[in-house]
Amino acid sequence: MPRTTRRTALVTGASSGIGHAVAAELVARGYRVLGTSRRPEALAAPVPGVEYLALDLADPASVEACAEAAGEVDVLVNNAGESQSGPLEELPPEALERLFRINVFGAVRLTQLLLPGMRERRWGRVVMVGSMLASFPLAHRSSYVASKAALRGFADALRREVSPYGIGVATVEPGSINTGISERRTQYLREGSPYTDDYRTMIKHLDANEARGVPARAVARTVVRAVETRNPRPLYAVGSNAPVVFALRRLLPRAVILRMTARRHGLG
Repeated sequence: MPRTTRRTALVTGASSGIGHAVAAELVARGYRVLGTSRRPEALAAPVPGVEYLALDLADPASVEACAEAAGEVDVLVNNAGESQSGPLEELPPEALERLFRINVFGAVRLTQLLLPGMRERRWGRVVMVGSMLASFPLAHRSSYVASKAALRGFADALRREVSPYGIGVATVEPGSINTGISERRTQYLREGSPYTDDYRTMIKHLDANEARGVPARAVARTVVRAVETRNPRPLYAVGSNAPVVFALRRLLPRAVILRMTARRHGLG
């Protein structure tokens, strides 16, 4: 790290899963850590040493208030989000819009609000926690895939804008991670849907893959590596045999990769 004074990190969604692990890892490494939760007062297991702020990414006023309460932030980890599943034909428009407000627009707005301070101090890090599904799209996960791909697109374009000011931007794409997220996933499937069999097969395999996935701490260590390296790479991937599957993605036709992703989730 370029200076010896204590850095301040803001980790969204620090109440559970990856965000909880990232916050704990940063505290252990000496950062002052601000974590967010929609209801900080109701947290069952807050990370020791973390100062919690209220944040509802679907509410623009809440995003503004969180940024103001955070003050000077050197490291922003945009982790909070919703996991959504359902056949595209059956996704309610209001659910799709909510997903993008939470997963994309809220994170981007928070980034906009904190970038000026990083630029003025000539140092900062922005890490977007995406998903390997953005690189390996899966049927019945279209809205989630698209939201994570959008987040990576913002990050990739932002890199060149802010690099002259000492700000590094990276996306971390986790694969199958054992965080219990399957219990919190929002699902949309109409009664009698023609997609029922395929959808249930996909969900069964998705849940099984996540149960066998790497722990959240593995993602946290990857996030910290992106934060602390002098020149962060645009993309870090962790879990789901990432080095192998990304190598295959470069070598094989796109259609083959899509078929392989589908088959890994029980879809022939």
